[in-house]
Formats: sequence, structure tokens, C-alpha cells
Amino acid sequence: MGKKAKGDRIQVILECTEHKESGMPGTSRYITTKNRKNTTQRLEVKKYNPVLKKMTLHKEIK
Repeated sequence: MGKKAKGDRIQVILECTEHKESGMPGTSRYITTKNRKNTTQRLEVKKYNPVLKKMTLHKEIK
């Protein structure tokens, strides 16, 4: 069994939406990958923000 080519997977950056609005310095960002063919829309995932110390919504940025 051979491996599938990685041509469909792309690297994306997720940025916290609440941190931007709070006005606090710094940002909360995560790097992940997604399959371009299966997920055509932008990702929205709940992740932990260490500055705000709670789970927040992180959206994909370009």
C-alpha cells in the first residue's frame, strides 16, 4: 500500500476572533492543515486562548 500524494492538503492559520475585539495586546493563532477538496469553506474551530484563559472561536485567515 502506497501513500497518497499530499497535493490536496494545505496549511492554514486559525486566529482568535474574541482576542481581536478585546483590545488586548498580542494574538492567539494556531497552524493546522485542511483538505482543499473536502473543505472548501473557511474553517471555524473552538480552540483554547491562553491569554483570555478560555475556549474561543478561531477562524481561518488568509
